[in-house]
Amino acid sequence: MKDRVVLITNVEHFVGRPVAEELATLGATVACHDRSFTDAEAAEGFAAANPGLTVIREQTPAEIVAAATAELGRIDVVVCNDAGAAVRAPVETARAEDLRSALEEMVVFPFQLAGAAVPQMKQRRRGKILFITSATPLRGLPNYSIYVTARGAANALAVSLAQELGRDNIQVNAIAPNYVESPTYFPPELVADPEALAMMTRNIPLKRLGKPDEIAALVAFYASDKSDFITGHVMPFAGGWA
Repeated sequence: MKDRVVLITNVEHFVGRPVAEELATLGATVACHDRSFTDAEAAEGFAAANPGLTVIREQTPAEIVAAATAELGRIDVVVCNDAGAAVRAPVETARAEDLRSALEEMVVFPFQLAGAAVPQMKQRRRGKILFITSATPLRGLPNYSIYVTARGAANALAVSLAQELGRDNIQVNAIAPNYVESPTYFPPELVADPEALAMMTRNIPLKRLGKPDEIAALVAFYASDKSDFITGHVMPFAGGWA
């Protein structure tokens, strides 16, 4: 990983921080975007706590890619760590505006980010795009049709772009977690409650939640040259649930 320049979005959410730390430990140069970095104090605090990581404060996909490229020279790997809200609503009461918001966050943003990063990858005939999505579209989840639909679209985006970009030696894959210890979807107080934890893990064949370092290691594999012959893959990371 020592020759890799990696861009990670929404680093303070979902699996962003453990992935950034793992890739940096392996020697990659890592640029980190987060929506909170529009606040100078938040950006400076993150930079001070993580001196080995490059902070990107820009927010639109084109601006994020341009800033990371200007700072680091190129982007070899894009990790779209998109953490949209899992809105719970039966279909008869679900709001169309929530669906539109979910699609904007979890489909349009990564679609535009990929589009912004691809030209330089095509120039070098080398690159990797990883969408961090969800395993829920592989099985479905009652009352979460908004979230599942958006995540399913992102999975489809990965598969389609893999077909489109393979000729340019750009690998595109989706890593699809569920039941991973992450404050974004599983607050620490919930995980610490034995009854709540038993309820969450009862449908997981492995009978536990996934660990942040485990998914970070999987992302590192997909970001490395060891995965150069893998593209168009939606990889469940859900303890057998999917």
